[in-house]
Amino acid sequence: MDNTKSKHFWQTDRNLDNAKDQYDGKTRAGGIENDSRVPEYYRGKEGYEARKVCDNFDLSYHVGTAVTYLLRSKRKHDRPIECLQKAINHIQFEIENYEEKSRS
Repeated sequence: MDNTKSKHFWQTDRNLDNAKDQYDGKTRAGGIENDSRVPEYYRGKEGYEARKVCDNFDLSYHVGTAVTYLLRSKRKHDRPIECLQKAINHIQFEIENYEEKSRS
């Protein structure tokens, strides 16, 4: 079995909120501010985490993913084009889901 990871590899366990006992339940980083599983480019100026914001708004997978790509776009890369394109792709996926549901 090939153990190399693609550039799209995602560690799903880092998205789990294993620190609920430390976390106050709001969208701020609170008790997990120093959690090494959350990269800096996913945290805002005041400690807001992109994934917590998406959870708070109860966004669908594709919309939430697009939002996180938009929030990190200028923070992760010198040129945000790749992140912006990924966000556009996920918005298109969401539109396709709505169109499929409307045909059903």
